[in-house]
Amino acid sequence: MKQLLEGSQAVAEAVRLCRPQVVAAYPITPQTHIIERLAQHVANGELAAEFINAESEFGAASIVLGAVASGARSFTATASQGLLLMTEVLYNIAGLRLPVVMICANRAVGAPINIFSDHQDSMSVRDAGWIQLYVDSNQMAVDMLIQAYRIAEVCELPVMVCMDGFLLTHTFEPVVLPSQAEVDGYLPAFQFARTLDPTQPMTIGGASEADNYQEYRIAQHHAMENSLAVIEALDAEFEQQFGRTSGGLLQGYCLDGAQIVLLGMGSLMGAVCDAVDNLRTQGEAVGALSLRCFRPFPAQALIQYLSGAQRIIVLEKAISIGGGGIVAAELRAALYQAGITTPLESVIGGLGGRDLTPEVIETIFKKRVEAETEMTNHFAPNHIITDEIDSGGKAHG
Repeated sequence: MKQLLEGSQAVAEAVRLCRPQVVAAYPITPQTHIIERLAQHVANGELAAEFINAESEFGAASIVLGAVASGARSFTATASQGLLLMTEVLYNIAGLRLPVVMICANRAVGAPINIFSDHQDSMSVRDAGWIQLYVDSNQMAVDMLIQAYRIAEVCELPVMVCMDGFLLTHTFEPVVLPSQAEVDGYLPAFQFARTLDPTQPMTIGGASEADNYQEYRIAQHHAMENSLAVIEALDAEFEQQFGRTSGGLLQGYCLDGAQIVLLGMGSLMGAVCDAVDNLRTQGEAVGALSLRCFRPFPAQALIQYLSGAQRIIVLEKAISIGGGGIVAAELRAALYQAGITTPLESVIGGLGGRDLTPEVIETIFKKRVEAETEMTNHFAPNHIITDEIDSGGKAHG
């Protein structure tokens, strides 16, 4: 049924349809509305779950760790500094191969304090061992949240669904919510093979010596790599049942004949696609590629999509301080290993909620194309964009 819902409300409804048995969280902007609505569902008897007000994000992550280990499907959500406070537990959840699902309402990290959206929070824990899926609309947040539980429980890996704070969490959009019967048909009841059982005591998360720790990490890495095929297969199954796709690992837009490809993640891609449409009317052979799955990094899929491009511009809403663009660095490495020397550069913008409108993206595109003759090698340095928009919609530095 189609409804006009705020992004946070839509996600809370999707969580409810997945029948979690434990919900634990600590409020932090812009995640709070998700948890408020779930708390109301529990209080009204619409969700048969234990709702736990944690004393911190560290506590919330610890609660869902224990709940899933005990055989209960669970949910939590956080953002920004809250995600950073969870970091130790995030590594433990992943190392224990527990299928926890979490929403990260992407928000800038301090200092200085900033409550608006970029991807610096989730990017900072990209090596924790969680599958990371990025959505560009509220409909996709609903669909991917439902898929996340299947992915997590099939792969026995935790999944973080990343949706831009305010730009999605606080924006109203028409959203199609599936019925409970439809979700039940896609998502079976939770059964965890390694559930803790008092009648059969065992220890989890014990100490590991140097002669076997590496093997644990290698096994975890292989499980992440194997999840790429699972993500695509479960998205295809979702499309067959619900008639919608989240794109699996990647989703292209106007790539036929595209010589230059703009690659990005999250809600930014709506503006990117609008810019592509306008640039196409001006005769530019440009297309867009949305990266849905950042961890595991879909290197082979990216190579397939980008092998015919003559130039790649990566638009990023996060920065590795002292390193530059994060996605671009990983994409460069993947292309280099495949012997592809397509010119590639990273454009960093949108930090702390700075608007990246279609007009700004068009300006970025034209500036980078004009600068092509100045490039001294195939891999241009990072270009940090700090443009502001005047009343005429033109970017200026």
